[in-house]
Amino acid sequence: MAQAQQSFSLLDTHLLEFLKFPRVAIVYTEWNDKIVRELKNGCESIIHKFTGEITANMAVPGCFELPFGCRQLWARYKDKDEKPEAIVALGAVVRGGTPHFEYVCRAVTDGILQLNLTLPIPVIFGVLTVDNEDQAWERLGGAHGHKGEEAAVTALKMIGICRSMVNG
Repeated sequence: MAQAQQSFSLLDTHLLEFLKFPRVAIVYTEWNDKIVRELKNGCESIIHKFTGEITANMAVPGCFELPFGCRQLWARYKDKDEKPEAIVALGAVVRGGTPHFEYVCRAVTDGILQLNLTLPIPVIFGVLTVDNEDQAWERLGGAHGHKGEEAAVTALKMIGICRSMVNG
């Protein structure tokens, strides 16, 4: 996701005020829980600000499991009127001293891409991939905006786009 300072239209939310009762689900990781909790808090605050409903919160152990969790969450809904209109995947991968960082980042990125190509709703990539914890906090209200809030804005905008394609 682009930095908020370099993409002012990303944070332009005036059209979201007309979005009626968007349904968003959040799948988040237990790993790096302090960081992810702040991502989730920011995401939820924006969804509630625009009278959105959080249809589900699902925790998975780590980022590698995010794509599976998103697919399972989607599959559990049978009633079309209860299904989420977007899923936000939240997590944080902090670089360590092994190649594990690259493997996990690639797997979660590819997995969420595949969900976006196969599910009929958008799955929003709200995963921080940072070198250290300080960089994470810079993206949670610091110099680089708040990526949890930005993920929620993205989800709401995508719901608006999807609705306009069906109704428009």
